[in-house]
Amino acid sequence: MQLCDAAGYVASGLVVIAFCMEGIIPLRLVALASNIAFLAYGIGLGLAPVWLLHAFLLPINGWRLWQGLSCRRMMARSNALQSKGRIH
Repeated sequence: MQLCDAAGYVASGLVVIAFCMEGIIPLRLVALASNIAFLAYGIGLGLAPVWLLHAFLLPINGWRLWQGLSCRRMMARSNALQSKGRIH
């Protein structure tokens, strides 16, 4: 098995794992890893439609991960303030 084939199998496995996830943060992390693996696979085999798609999806997943982390931080701050009695 070639390295490119291995990247394709890893990427495919990561997609299956992503579909099984419930939390948005872990899902986006797995999706990012999948995008990177599919980029390696597509570039390695010269499959422009594959690598172009994942080159497009990579920053989208990164942006959505950042949004999810920002939301989680805001909720944590709000909960901390509520527990200290500063917000009613």
